[in-house]
Amino acid sequence: MKITLTVNGKKYQRDASETKNLLHFLREDLGLTGTKEGCGAGECGACTVIMNGKTVNSCLILAVEADGTDIKTIEGEAKNGKLSKLQVAFKKNHAVQCGFCTPGMIMSTRALLEANPKPTVEQIKQAIEGNFCRCTGYQQIIEAVQDASGQLKKKEGLKRA
Repeated sequence: MKITLTVNGKKYQRDASETKNLLHFLREDLGLTGTKEGCGAGECGACTVIMNGKTVNSCLILAVEADGTDIKTIEGEAKNGKLSKLQVAFKKNHAVQCGFCTPGMIMSTRALLEANPKPTVEQIKQAIEGNFCRCTGYQQIIEAVQDASGQLKKKEGLKRA
């Protein structure tokens, strides 16, 4: 089946099998490998993308269901080789360790910040509740989102190892 979709501002038209999910379509057909497959069952959030302004687990969406949609992936976050403010905040606040969850985590928090530029800690926690991170313990991720939104309070005298 031929589908047309816009990914990171670029329009694509491709043939897609009725059984191929959006995750594999993005990775295999479009070469956008930043979106990761963790569990393949919609439980971990590693494959999170933004579709028509809402976060979705791309492993649970068939590519043919994405026909006519607007999708944002992690590849659309940086512009002209320059990291976005959110990506810089993740780096600066040590919210990236192994990096496997990072693309999905950034897409979830990007959708939050687009809807709510000054989220509370509770709102940040709700936005990332479907994204598992086995490395950071989440505090650095929350701080990165606060930093990107201009809300991080400086910690006097504290240094991270």
